[in-house]
Amino acid sequence: MKLSRSTLRSQNSISYYRTTINRFYGTTTSAKQDKDERGEWVYTRISPLGSPEVSMVPVLEQWVKEGNQVLRSELQWIIKRLRSYKRYKHALEVSHWMTDRRYFSLQPADVATRIDLMYKVKGLEEVEEYFNSTPQKLKRLTVYTSLLNCYTSEKSAEKAEALMQKLRDMGFAKGTLCYNLMLNLYSKTGRWEKMDNLMNEMEQKGINFDEFTFTIRLTAYAAAGDSDGVDKIVAMMESDKHRILQWGTYSIAADMCLRVGQVEKALAMLNKLEGMILTGEKSNGAYNSLLKLYGEAGKKEEVHRVWNLYKQEKKILNKGYISVMSSLVKFGDTEGVEKIFEEWEAEALSYDFRVPDVLIGTYCRNGLLEKAKALVDKGMSKGGVPWVTTWCHLANGYIHEDLIPEAVEALKKAISLCPPNYRPSRETLVTCVQYWENQGNVDKAEDFVRSLETEHMFSAVFRDKLLRFIKEEKLQT
Repeated sequence: MKLSRSTLRSQNSISYYRTTINRFYGTTTSAKQDKDERGEWVYTRISPLGSPEVSMVPVLEQWVKEGNQVLRSELQWIIKRLRSYKRYKHALEVSHWMTDRRYFSLQPADVATRIDLMYKVKGLEEVEEYFNSTPQKLKRLTVYTSLLNCYTSEKSAEKAEALMQKLRDMGFAKGTLCYNLMLNLYSKTGRWEKMDNLMNEMEQKGINFDEFTFTIRLTAYAAAGDSDGVDKIVAMMESDKHRILQWGTYSIAADMCLRVGQVEKALAMLNKLEGMILTGEKSNGAYNSLLKLYGEAGKKEEVHRVWNLYKQEKKILNKGYISVMSSLVKFGDTEGVEKIFEEWEAEALSYDFRVPDVLIGTYCRNGLLEKAKALVDKGMSKGGVPWVTTWCHLANGYIHEDLIPEAVEALKKAISLCPPNYRPSRETLVTCVQYWENQGNVDKAEDFVRSLETEHMFSAVFRDKLLRFIKEEKLQT
């Protein structure tokens, strides 16, 4: 079924887990409505302070000093909002202030939220210390589930399994969330047999599979390259007349089919995905997924068709432009990417450097370094901030033009912005090390390698190979 109009039922199933967890840590207060009636409230002062280095406590103290009232429900709402913006340190500060300075007594939901925030800010060890010091009367299902979420996020299987057994013994293992957390752990660690055993246990206990249960098993089958398993889960979901499928189900299935070379089967899944868009709620995510997967399937005409419909039916955000440009790159269509980029510029959306980054990478790979540099300069002049990938693209472009000193400087900038576990290409790293070797500066090469190790840019094995290479050069000189 081809798209003729744009509506989509629901969010991507892949994000279902995140949504479920966010709701789990949410509150049901009417704080936002209350503050609307009173005008200014403390959140208007907290909200602009985005830097984690800026403490929330002085702001809260000043608010109270001015004679303003702060309700428990307001603080709970603020914690939830800060958490949703990933301002975990600030949310944790407000949580502690709520009980330590305002003397509101803790409720189980507050403890559960604090455990989650402590894990994100301080790590598992402090979470366990806090949990062990929490009065037993507050250790309700929500608190145990929050701790279980920490263990599964940490991939600490032994601790997670012990806690899950405790929940069974206490009679708390009755809902899907605890089981889904464990399924997610087994999926991430490739323990497929344990996933099947856990789902069998759920069936025996009469615990119904929810959307996330199916999605996580579907994802696991896809990760294992098990086409029959994917078919089985999709068939189960389609046959359940009480369950409304989400478009992400077909997206995962299509992606798996493409990875194992079953293009026709993938196209059939994408056809079903499009059919869902006809009768459901609108979603940019569904269109972005179609653009990506049609590109991977080698269907350029379908990419253009979906893009044209997308423009007619939805306000396209930055991610949409990134999706279509990335797909056209797969076909070597630099001119087409440039045209889409011009459309993006005309929309005057927020300057997200990930959009021009697609074109910058294309230019660098195709020997158009000057155009890439000009685009970087243009973006910066408009207030954009280059991403780590931007500097990596430029480093590669410089290397291809034998401009190694410039490549080294670009890579240094990339390292300064580098998020955990991001890695530039090995070719780029080795070329930069060889540059210093050729300059006779082996000490600087070693320092460079160690700085990369500190930033977790590569494995210890690759580090040792680079350092061994440097030592061999020392012996030769």
